[in-house]
Order: sequence, then C-alpha cells, then structure tokens
Amino acid sequence: MNEFQLSCFLAVADCLNFARAAEQLHVTQPAVTQQIHSLEKELNTQLFKRTTRTVKLTEAGFLFLEDARHIVALANRARKRFESPYGLTEVQTLAIGCYSYAQLFILPPALRQLALRYPDLHPRLRVVPFQHLYRLLEEDDVDAVIAFREPDVKKITAAYREIIRVPVACVCPANSPLSQREQVTLDDLREEKLVLLDPARSQADVARIQWNLMEGRQFSDFYFADSAEGVVIFVESGLGISILPTLSIPPDRALVQVPIQGVEPVSFGIYYKSEQQNVPLRDLIQLLRETAEMRPENNTSAERS
Repeated sequence: MNEFQLSCFLAVADCLNFARAAEQLHVTQPAVTQQIHSLEKELNTQLFKRTTRTVKLTEAGFLFLEDARHIVALANRARKRFESPYGLTEVQTLAIGCYSYAQLFILPPALRQLALRYPDLHPRLRVVPFQHLYRLLEEDDVDAVIAFREPDVKKITAAYREIIRVPVACVCPANSPLSQREQVTLDDLREEKLVLLDPARSQADVARIQWNLMEGRQFSDFYFADSAEGVVIFVESGLGISILPTLSIPPDRALVQVPIQGVEPVSFGIYYKSEQQNVPLRDLIQLLRETAEMRPENNTSAERS
C-alpha cells in the first residue's frame, strides 16, 4: 500500500462520499475509486459498504481507520522533520490513550508540571473506540492508557496503577426533583426514566448497577448512549437521569451530581507496560496521583442551581 491509497481511504472515511473526497484531494472520482479498490484487494477485505445513495465504513474499515491515520501521520512527521535546518532536533514524545474525551480533563494539571520538568517533551493524546484501546498499548502505539480499572477477566497485558477513587453519582438536570436531594438511593432511581451508557463501554461496577436498575422494567423506560458524552447530552435534553462516575462528566455542564447511598467509588488509573525506561511516564503517574486528589468534582457535594 502507498500513502496516496491511504489518503484516499481517509478522505472517503471522513466525507462518506467519493465525489467530495475527490474534490478534497484535487483528483478525479475514478482515481479515488481505483485506489480504494486496489487497497481493498491488497488487504483482502471490503472497507466500505457502497450503495447508489450511501457510503458507510464496514467493521474492517473501522478497524483499519486508526492504522491508516497512524501510517499517514508517521509519513508526514518524517517529511516535516527534515523541512528546516532544525529538523534534526530531538523531540521526546509521550503518547497517552483514552476512550472518552471527558476523562482527558484529568490531565492538564499534571501535564503542566511535567512540561516544566521536560521542556522538550511533546505529549500526544489518542482517543479511540473502547474496543481498540488496549491494542494500542499492546502494539506500543501509546505509552500508557488512562481508564477505569477493568475486571481481571479482560486479561490486559499491562500493569495498572490507581490514580484516584471516583465517586459514582446520579446525574440529573437542575430542574429535576432529585437535584434538591442531599443523596438518593437506588430505589429512588427505579422510579425515573434512565439514560444508560452501553454496558460494553461502561465501568464494570456501574454496568452491574445499570442491570440492577433495569430489572423488571419496560424497555421504553431507558435511553442508551454509546459514550459518556452522549449520556450527558441526553440528560441535558431532559430525556431522563443517569448514573456515571463523576470523572466521566465533562466540566462546565448544566447538570447536578447527587451522591448515591451505598455505592462505592470506582478505581480510575493508568495502564502501562513499563515505567523503568520511561522517566516522564513515571513522573506523570506520580503527578496524576497528586493533582487528581485536588479535583473539585471528586467531592460529590456538587453545586445546586
């Protein structure tokens, strides 16, 4: 495969339209189609489902998407390295993977201090679908992954270091009767319309609570979202209330977080292969533990409005 093939694939994946992809690349549509066919033949798989009206990525296309982006990014970086007389300057990178943009907000205080220690350090953030996250770590595409602790049955081939214990809260709009409560019980939540995170993407303990709340109820009582950000949008839209670890709730949202009686905090931390040869990573882990404890959202007495 070559870079032009990958650029065509990425353009079509972005536009989901061969004609617009061709315009974006300043080539003809047949040229784009030919490159996609050639790439599919080389990979021995179909990357797009095509009809006369729509273009969609196949599952294989989704799997290949991050690989293609990574290869093109490497090629671009290799070219830029030699574009100026300063191109050979050593730059140290630290790549961190994550599956939720909301969880990235734990990083800035630690990265700010890390930058003072290592002026030439260039952090890189990779936000990828949950099912592909740990593959990045196994294949050394990232130095570490920040995430909620997974059950042991996942058998992730990496060490885990806890950063902080995160409260699980009832998330509701300010006009919900629950927003005025000091705390709620799971029985209180059984009376509410619920917005639930896809169990495959939810922290294990929270997923078990969700199943408990669903037992014996009508399917029409629930709305499902594929991400924590999606849950927040649905709750803000007034479709229902939800339960989330407070770290999964983006800051500055017009929502109230109410503690849930009897629900223990969940473990959030960092997965990594080794910190022995990666001093910035070792320092980042320590800084995350120090700064995370000072985050205001880890106190479930959220402001009522």
